[in-house]
Amino acid sequence: MQYAYKAITEFGTKTSGVIQADSPEEAKNQLAGQGLIPVSLANGTAGSRSNITEQINLRLARIKLPDLIIFSKQFKTLFEAGIPMTRVMEVLEQQTENPKLKKTTAAISRDIQSGMSLTEAFREHPRIFSTMYCSMIEAGESSGRLGDVLERLIYLLQHEHKVKSDIKSAMQYPLLVVVTLFVAFLFLLTFVVPRFVDIFRQAGIDLPLPTRICLGLYKGLVVYWPVSLGILAAVIAGIYLYLKTEHGQYYKDYFLLKMPILGPVFEKGAMSRFAAIFAVLQTSGVSILSAFDVLSGTIGNKAVSKEFEQIQEQLKEGRGISGPLSRAKFFTPMVVHMVAIGEESGNLDDMLREVSAHYDDEVEYAVGRMAEAIGPVLIIALAAVVGFFALAIFLPMWDLTKMV
Repeated sequence: MQYAYKAITEFGTKTSGVIQADSPEEAKNQLAGQGLIPVSLANGTAGSRSNITEQINLRLARIKLPDLIIFSKQFKTLFEAGIPMTRVMEVLEQQTENPKLKKTTAAISRDIQSGMSLTEAFREHPRIFSTMYCSMIEAGESSGRLGDVLERLIYLLQHEHKVKSDIKSAMQYPLLVVVTLFVAFLFLLTFVVPRFVDIFRQAGIDLPLPTRICLGLYKGLVVYWPVSLGILAAVIAGIYLYLKTEHGQYYKDYFLLKMPILGPVFEKGAMSRFAAIFAVLQTSGVSILSAFDVLSGTIGNKAVSKEFEQIQEQLKEGRGISGPLSRAKFFTPMVVHMVAIGEESGNLDDMLREVSAHYDDEVEYAVGRMAEAIGPVLIIALAAVVGFFALAIFLPMWDLTKMV
């Protein structure tokens, strides 16, 4: 049977969970064997259901990157202080403010107490701890250098957070302008244009093409809104389902890399991420093939990840890294040459760090140029919308003036 328990640890902290036993006495003995003092014990399906619900919520949980960075810093500090791992997890559970991460830490602590390795316990929560995170933990655990690996992991998380924050801050103004423009378009289409159309029809004026287009859009939004809403929902659902497929994700990311203004930002960001993660994995003692497995799942772009599969096949044949990279798409000549120099000199991780630092600066510069380039594009779009409505209203008004 399953028993839901609440207990106190040997350090005086509270914990809870579910344990399997033949009787309540055996459950209490198992808890005592784990160093826990039972406070309450309940059998039946209630505890089982609550545990299943908790496990589902933990697997669906997502946390923000800054919370994960703080968690990793606290983890590194406690580990390097020589505190036992179970005690480390209990302190992390108390210190973590994010409720989802708090529950996850408690689950990791229980898994470690039940005999799981640290890597296995972290891999039970893939929606919170990525493939890269778990691979780094595994590398540190197997090599006995977990503190050094955690330091490099924190650097990667901070690097990723900085790149995402730069891109997000650069996109705030364009998104605000686009949303405002869309709202203005709907307002003019639903409230302004129909009033003028009624006046023009009463005067018997033939409506020009821009006015007829506005009238058709107005009917689609107001008169035939159930049909329009159904078509829009079907299109959105179709696009969403297609983008969930591997084929759809590939072409979405491929399209982003080829866009005129945004493409260079995403390409440089992918190169910076590739170099930073690859350098840390190399320094941590992860093999080349395993490193490309991790990169394939953490690079954040399916079009670039697809190239890693071909690179891995060539690496298995005994070829170097720079050769396959030079034949792959999306990898810039600088990345290829720096990797080749690192291979020849035996300082591949140093060269990769140089590449990462260079492309960090490139991303920052590209984000600034993107913000400058989007401004004129938005002005042109605004002029096009204003001009379209001006033609839709003033062309028939000009005809009405001639009639008068």
